[in-house]
Amino acid sequence: MDETQSLQEIQLVAFSLADEEYGVDIHYVQEIVRLLTITRVPKAPGYVEGVVNLRGNVVPVIDLRKLFSLPMRDVTDRTRIIIVKIKDITVGIIVDGVSEVLTVPVNDIEPPPMANNNIDQEFISGVGKLGQRLLMLINLDKVILNLTQQ
Repeated sequence: MDETQSLQEIQLVAFSLADEEYGVDIHYVQEIVRLLTITRVPKAPGYVEGVVNLRGNVVPVIDLRKLFSLPMRDVTDRTRIIIVKIKDITVGIIVDGVSEVLTVPVNDIEPPPMANNNIDQEFISGVGKLGQRLLMLINLDKVILNLTQQ
């Protein structure tokens, strides 16, 4: 892919959460792992599940369902932790399942809607349109900033 094409498209890791599709920019994704043993952290915000040991590194893990005030559901064998790194901060985010890597033309990304299922507007950076599918794009800057300000 040449540089002109890469400026006109964005690659996303698509995942599910409460029967909706979301995406994060693949540039921030370090890896995707099965649910690991999570150690709780006292007095952490409610959406912080705790920390995991990822090859010797302690990584905080947040549950997007809790952060977005979505109904909780049981862990399944599809549940994953997406390890993301942004501004030298590494965080795991728990999602219901990871589906695929998608390329979305920048022209097919629209600003976030005014109301989107009770999720704070600040956590959504846009909506990607893929035919009939809509993908809520997560604003990782805001998610991580929210974590570091607690």
